[in-house]
Amino acid sequence: MTIRLGVPKEISPGERRCAMGPAVAARLAKEGLEVCIHRGAGAGAHIPDAAYEGARVVDEAPTLYGECDLILKVQPPTAEEVGQMREGAVVIGFMMAHQHPEMVSALLERRITSFGMELIPRISRAQSMDALSSQAAVAGYKARIMGADLCNRFFPMLTTAAGTIRPARVLVIGAGVAGLQAIATARRLGAIVEAYDVRPETKEQVESLGARFLELSVKATGEGGYARELTEDEKRQQREELAGFISGADVLISTAAVPGRPAPKIVTRAMVEGMKAGAVIVDLAAESGGNCELTRPGETIEHGEVVIHAPLNVPSQLAYHATEMYAKNLFNFLHPMLKEGRFEPDWEDEIVAGSLLTRDGEISHGPTRELLKGDAK
Repeated sequence: MTIRLGVPKEISPGERRCAMGPAVAARLAKEGLEVCIHRGAGAGAHIPDAAYEGARVVDEAPTLYGECDLILKVQPPTAEEVGQMREGAVVIGFMMAHQHPEMVSALLERRITSFGMELIPRISRAQSMDALSSQAAVAGYKARIMGADLCNRFFPMLTTAAGTIRPARVLVIGAGVAGLQAIATARRLGAIVEAYDVRPETKEQVESLGARFLELSVKATGEGGYARELTEDEKRQQREELAGFISGADVLISTAAVPGRPAPKIVTRAMVEGMKAGAVIVDLAAESGGNCELTRPGETIEHGEVVIHAPLNVPSQLAYHATEMYAKNLFNFLHPMLKEGRFEPDWEDEIVAGSLLTRDGEISHGPTRELLKGDAK
């Protein structure tokens, strides 16, 4: 029986990405799937329906959900969207279950199999499926452009008839994918760049991009390539050592995050008040509360003479390429589970098992089950 795959239009406010690009739609059709696109699904990324050659355009979301065996999403489905899905269907996307318990309840009630793209293990074999990294790269690039736009200084050194203008000084806190892309973009724009991360193994990556790595005394490498949460003494030490570097920055980009927890508060009010007039903070950790004590997620404010910019869903601002990258991540994740046009996952596979959220009316992901039901088994 041919699998019918559906891609709905995202309904989350401000979401412009789509879970499917035309090239991936064509590849899935060649795999023997019937691809159904909700009318206008790609409009936010300026991808017209006609670009999805060979796909069937469906006018109404309930019709698409009711007809399709497999659903691809960007944002987590609402409980209402889940209620429109076929019982026993499969949905793949960013699920963020800890933030959406009502969605999880709906998935269980309809016995829907769900996979969270944010749950994919960070192992070598899964790099091409790593949607967190692909979207973080988009965010890091865009953050540097935002910083340059808000800054009242040139980024590069300029030699003019009016004299030489010194380059801007940029500090990046957090050298993950977003931070590294911010470093690379700032260097391309001509700024002097410094970067800090509690994981000392990122030093080589930072220096390979032409930035100076700040070697402070606080080090906190955790599991899965992430940083572990700092102790209170480590947080105090970190703040003391960072304060001098932050005071000299024209633009500060903060990207530090701990999965499943509020973003660590690294930049204090006192640090902000010690920054130079006209300095800019772009807080990419705003989605989980922000790295700056003064951050207001989704807002741009001024504290004294310092601008604090806290954007949300930054990848959506580069919707075309963010869609293209995310769709490829989805394809690379889904393709090994397709056998001659049939959906046949290897449930014992590390990637499949690690990213599985719900199946057969049960929560399969241990940490989510423990959080929502208090059951660690």
